[in-house]
Amino acid sequence: MKRCVDVVAQLDGDAINGVVYIAWGKIAERPRTEEEWRRSVEALREVCRYAKSYGVSLGAEPVNRFETYFLNTAENAVRLCRDVGEPNMKVHLDTFHMNIEEKNFYDPIKTAGKLLNHFHCCENDRGIPGTGHVNWNEVFQALAEIGYDRWLVVESFTPEIKKVAASTAIWRQVAPSADAIAEQGLKFIKEMARKYLRS
Repeated sequence: MKRCVDVVAQLDGDAINGVVYIAWGKIAERPRTEEEWRRSVEALREVCRYAKSYGVSLGAEPVNRFETYFLNTAENAVRLCRDVGEPNMKVHLDTFHMNIEEKNFYDPIKTAGKLLNHFHCCENDRGIPGTGHVNWNEVFQALAEIGYDRWLVVESFTPEIKKVAASTAIWRQVAPSADAIAEQGLKFIKEMARKYLRS
């Protein structure tokens, strides 16, 4: 993780976001243990302290239960940040995972509040944002209310890149092409941002 900080700093980046708290894809046939939580907190605290001098933050992304047993909800991500106790420990949310693990889209964003440092705008099927059943009005209303002003990222995957498709379980076309996801998704996200995030 410290090497990742070095690379991000060299690229003039300011954040490392995602599954930063445990090996991604690691599944245990049980809930996480307090010992695992403690070790993750201690490691993240050390990395955060190292990253602070570079102006780099870490964003913990809660992902769905099929990808990790460790961190699945915004509430848990906020608890992780508080336990780490460093100002550059943040939250990264993703609507694809929220669609599986949260009761709605509004409350998790409000729970994250000022800790929210990165946001993935993903449709429920990983297709083009705005074409599925994610409640985008809830999403953008909450983002507006917390004053979110950082990245809105369309994250999707297509079957053409076999290794990535296999690791993300993309077995069918979720959109006409990767370009369609990028172009139409960007257009939709910009429309929603104009409606909710700009005065």
